[in-house]
Amino acid sequence: MLNEFKDFIAKGNVMDMAVGIIIGAAFTAIVSSLVADLINPIIGLFTGGVDFTNNYAVLSGSVPDGASLEEARESGAAVFAYGSFIMAVINFLIIAFVVFLLVKQVNRIKAMTEKPEDVAPETDTGPSELDVLLEIRDQLAKQP
Repeated sequence: MLNEFKDFIAKGNVMDMAVGIIIGAAFTAIVSSLVADLINPIIGLFTGGVDFTNNYAVLSGSVPDGASLEEARESGAAVFAYGSFIMAVINFLIIAFVVFLLVKQVNRIKAMTEKPEDVAPETDTGPSELDVLLEIRDQLAKQP
């Protein structure tokens, strides 16, 4: 059973998946920073300085006016944090687009390596050795 597990782990697909998960976890931090530090301020510019992350609606309970989402949650009120959801959707769309671009580039590179352009065209090299031997045999069989 241990040998089967070693064989399973040593397969390329499992190792590729593990590397992908590790890189994906690190990539999440980069995308989160991209959204929080670059995308949110640009969106805020067009929406008059509104930061979506702190947008919420109070469903029940009382929250002081101007309280952040974190303060509203700490007060024990039930809040509908639609701003966090909007930011999660934006994060997802950015990640999906970047992954799409990466896969597209990998597929393009893979296709280029599978079809080298410098392959010489096929040329007629004449009959093979087997063809010549068969012809000689046939000629010898015709002679009396």
